[in-house]
Amino acid sequence: MATDYDTPRKQDEELHEESLEELKSRTSDAQSGQVDIDEEEAAANLELPGADLSGEELTVRVVPKQVDEFTCSRCYLVHHSSQLTKGSGASSICKDCI
Repeated sequence: MATDYDTPRKQDEELHEESLEELKSRTSDAQSGQVDIDEEEAAANLELPGADLSGEELTVRVVPKQVDEFTCSRCYLVHHSSQLTKGSGASSICKDCI
């Protein structure tokens, strides 16, 4: 940012007033972005460990491993063949595990 050294400088009082105005505008902007959280609603959606989920049904589409993919022998994740670093078959290792 270029500075014009020929312009008159502001006095300390003007700088102080300006900074207070900036702070006030910043606090009003920061407060406007806050979201009110309903604690009862948040507690109703909370799943506790050991909760009975036997009545729940999970629907996920499972796609089998494709021809251009491999399973890493260290992390056991399926990766695209472009992630293959070394090995082949059962000893394949991905770039993340090297």
